[in-house]
Amino acid sequence: MKSNHYYKIHLFIKFVLILSFFEANANEVIEDKVKKLTLELRCMTCQNQSIYDSEADFSNDIKKIVRTKFEEGKSEREIKLFLVERYGEYILFKPLLNYKNWFLWAFPFILLMFGLFFIRFKMRKKLN
Repeated sequence: MKSNHYYKIHLFIKFVLILSFFEANANEVIEDKVKKLTLELRCMTCQNQSIYDSEADFSNDIKKIVRTKFEEGKSEREIKLFLVERYGEYILFKPLLNYKNWFLWAFPFILLMFGLFFIRFKMRKKLN
């Protein structure tokens, strides 16, 4: 009878330890996600410093918001869109690819094409 009681206590302790391990592991995963995302976000009060590196009140508030959004099950993209809607696209170090800023993304390629055209034009003129 006593051994059965000890066996139940032993199983209960194992169960609690396994549960706490999974909870700690889940917290580490969320912390890694928060770190990754906050490294991509700009602090609005600091001079081009990431939210993760900054210790300003604004940055601490954003870290809390990002952590709660991840705990709610939101994806990284959803959190970025929420922050852009709230603070503007300046909060992102890498701007979103959308119709509003397509020229920003296309400009280097346009500049490259004009440069290649100009070089080809000069080479043809030089050969003739």
